[in-house]
Amino acid sequence: MILIADGGSTKCSWCQLDDANNRVYFNTEGYNPDFIDTAGIVASLEKNLPDTLPREQVTDVYFYGAGVSSAQKAEVIAAALRKLFPNCKAHVTEDLLAAARALLGRKPGFAAILGTGTNSCLYDGEKITYNVDSLGYFLGDEGSGSYFGKRLLRDYLRGLLPDGLQEALKEEYHLGTRNEILDRLYNQPLPNRFLASFAKFAYDHNNVPYCREIVHEGFEAFFQNLVLHYPRYQEYTFNCIGSVGYNFRDVLTQVAKSHGMEVGKIIRSPIDDLVGYHEDNR
Repeated sequence: MILIADGGSTKCSWCQLDDANNRVYFNTEGYNPDFIDTAGIVASLEKNLPDTLPREQVTDVYFYGAGVSSAQKAEVIAAALRKLFPNCKAHVTEDLLAAARALLGRKPGFAAILGTGTNSCLYDGEKITYNVDSLGYFLGDEGSGSYFGKRLLRDYLRGLLPDGLQEALKEEYHLGTRNEILDRLYNQPLPNRFLASFAKFAYDHNNVPYCREIVHEGFEAFFQNLVLHYPRYQEYTFNCIGSVGYNFRDVLTQVAKSHGMEVGKIIRSPIDDLVGYHEDNR
């Protein structure tokens, strides 16, 4: 029995795959090693793994995770997996490879993630060959949920939201004082997840010109600062996974086409296609 996990910063989607290729899906919290340690992952999984999962029968865990940018970061997650599944081999790699495998299979092309954070790459059918660094939510992640959340919160704290949105944001998210919000961002765990939670507000109010404008500007920034720096990018179709890219796919398609890039697949989650990839390669 193997487990396959697509681990974003906010949510982790899992599939339990037995020797007859029967699938059992479940979800847990996301585990980004930039924001959580091995002990925290173990504690969360102990609480969230299904009771029916026979842990001792798991032989391999294929974990694709946000924030897995080095062997040291991968080991944070791998150590937790080995503790939870004592008979397993833990294969931990970056979520960008999951995106490429889910979107392109064994075909070369361009793949991107637009969710809590962003990332993108060129893929040769086996491995990632080129990557423009998204730089994370402090410096980059243009077009992501955290990017939109940062814009919304900044305008909210400065009183720049259009009439009606200021109070709506405060009420829907039970926002406290300026100092409480800044404490949540600078001193509390998982600030990127907190920021990304505000992307839903932009989606729920997408009939408001302000919300449509910030989404368009975010995707335009994603193209200007990342996509356009890939060699011969217009030769590839634009393929993307992630809730932000999927929910705003009409705007994303418009921006991609404005830069001469045809759109291929835009999907919310890679887990089904990723499991299919592993089924084909068992």
